[in-house]
Amino acid sequence: MIVRLLSLIFCVAISVEVFGQNDLQKIKKHIVKELLKADMNDQHTKKAMVTMKEDGSWPDINYKDVSLTGFEHSYHVENLMAMALSYCKKGSEFYKDKKLKNSINKSLKFWCENDFISDNWWHNIIFLPKTLVTISLFMEKDINKDVLKKVKAIISRANQDNPWARPSADKIRIADIEAKYYVLIGDEEKFERIITLIESEVKFSTGNRGLQSDYSFHHRVHRENNTIPYGVPYGDACIKWAAHVANTKYVFSEEKIKLMVDYYLDGICKQMVYGKHDEKGVANRDITRKETTLIFSPVTMETLLEVTDYRKPEILEIINLRKGSVEKPTLSFCKFFWQSELLTFQRPNFFTSVRMFSIRNRNMELAHNGEGIFNHHRGDGTNHLAVKGNEYLNIWPVYDWQKIPGTTVLQKPGLPSQHEIQKDGLTSFVGAVTDGLYGAAGFDFISPHDHIRVKKSWFFFDEEYVCLGAGIASNNFRYPVATTINQTLLNGDVLVSKANGKSKIDIGDHKLDNVSWVFHDGTGYIFPCSTHINITNKTESGRWSDINLQVTSPKELVEKDVFKLWVDHGKRPQGENLWLYPGKMDTKDVTYQYIVVPVTTPDALNTDRNIEILSNTSKLQAVKHKGLGIIQIVFYTSGKVEIGKDLWVTLDSPGIIMLKTKGDAIESISASDPSRTLNKLHIGISGKNNLVVDLPDGDYAGSSVTINEFD
Repeated sequence: MIVRLLSLIFCVAISVEVFGQNDLQKIKKHIVKELLKADMNDQHTKKAMVTMKEDGSWPDINYKDVSLTGFEHSYHVENLMAMALSYCKKGSEFYKDKKLKNSINKSLKFWCENDFISDNWWHNIIFLPKTLVTISLFMEKDINKDVLKKVKAIISRANQDNPWARPSADKIRIADIEAKYYVLIGDEEKFERIITLIESEVKFSTGNRGLQSDYSFHHRVHRENNTIPYGVPYGDACIKWAAHVANTKYVFSEEKIKLMVDYYLDGICKQMVYGKHDEKGVANRDITRKETTLIFSPVTMETLLEVTDYRKPEILEIINLRKGSVEKPTLSFCKFFWQSELLTFQRPNFFTSVRMFSIRNRNMELAHNGEGIFNHHRGDGTNHLAVKGNEYLNIWPVYDWQKIPGTTVLQKPGLPSQHEIQKDGLTSFVGAVTDGLYGAAGFDFISPHDHIRVKKSWFFFDEEYVCLGAGIASNNFRYPVATTINQTLLNGDVLVSKANGKSKIDIGDHKLDNVSWVFHDGTGYIFPCSTHINITNKTESGRWSDINLQVTSPKELVEKDVFKLWVDHGKRPQGENLWLYPGKMDTKDVTYQYIVVPVTTPDALNTDRNIEILSNTSKLQAVKHKGLGIIQIVFYTSGKVEIGKDLWVTLDSPGIIMLKTKGDAIESISASDPSRTLNKLHIGISGKNNLVVDLPDGDYAGSSVTINEFD
């Protein structure tokens, strides 16, 4: 009996081990299949083979410079990857080519013998191990054993004991390499441990590195938004591993998979134009890298469908948008990421965003490794607009970094050092109100660089949005202050309307008085009060290497036609010394106001848009859309605003509210506290009882609450 029991236990143990090994083999096949979907480039391979030296190196690579801005060695690794794909993919003219196999082994041997170490840890711990583990999974049986042993040693540097395996994106990207490595070497125990870690990192880490409660992503402790540059690799890795281990004993829980779907759809995709293009307002230092692809790949979204049907119609729409099966989205939304102080707004025909910062968040990512060295003002209320998605494509070498759409900036002769970019915010009133479809943002802005002040707000509707500024003040005696409405690639004629009619302006620089609207590239910019504006529509020049100090940054001169539209407020526009006489600031409340109308015609700009600007002061900014019955109000202090005949709204504290009305009836009220200090708002409406609104707290402080029923 005992013998039979021991035999049974032994058989069970063997079957579990075999099951685990079978799972690893199944996972390995799935990984290789996915990796081989990458595009191959036989021309790249051919050139690499022809130019390779006898020792396995390439003559045009500087192998001596391992600095933070150098390390051309990445070209060596990219050549290896291109050759490996050509060798392994059917359809390649080099498929299983013996000469190519020898070249790959020669190049791998050269690298392993020299073991180049970059001053930038990312090359050593992520870029190189990730590429080498991919090549090894492709070509394990075709790599010489002595070389493969050394390659595995380099790959193994990507591990959770490494100090760079910090919580959030780095931890997951390193874990991704580790998991593939354990599949490669067949270590089931370590593979199970790392898969458990990857699944456990699918969680909210609000206030720390990682996924925030609003579905934005923070890579560092500085609390700047990193959803696209770091949050996408984090999401991609988690989703791909959920697919790799599906139908095995390592399968992810349904709860974790649903959270990844929510993050991708409500976080990542809502920070992209139509879920498929880069949104420039959310970019950090990566904005100074030359863009080579306009549309994001559908692969991750397709991978999601391998593991779940949750929110399938939305996933399918993103896939179809990225594949070009459909051109424009059906989804309209207004999304405020209160943990990152970013608002995004989408309609089927346009996408726009507002980027802000406060005492809770820093303004911008540091200029790591010589990238993004002119990003000083890119968090100052940046407001990009996309209709086609290519409006700003690779404009950056010729860009004026003090005329960023939406911002109010002191126009200095030059920007401070790249080491002076990142700053703490100076105000707490920064936020937005939204019901998920419409919304408004308010920004009590003080520049941490130049100390100019302005109350900035944006009000979003179906076919247009309104931009207001008030209390513009500067204590700088030498340089003027400007609010930039847009700076984009020039595409076609620029039309201007004044009292004497509309006209096309010539190429060049223009200062124009009493302008009622400007039209360019299908978008209109309306000035409700005729305004003095500045326009340039001409060729600008520059180099990528001027804005990105990496040695791989292109050096050739770039010339592009650029359209810039801004309002010049002059030097010290408030007329008083703000710091010596702060009480006199309100004696001259300097303002701007304009309406952006995407997808329109010059004739349509002359018609009434049903928009009424109710107030634009440093205390209160409010807009009413009469056609939609929507009133949006930004209270920088307690106040009162008339919203109709014998109808007014009061708030006894700072806050932002939105009312949806039908006739004289209020259908809903949405409210938020941008300062995050209150637990209630007290809203007064003429002829009605005061309304007390309970506000979200904790991780959800700063988010909106909507009330649809009233006593």
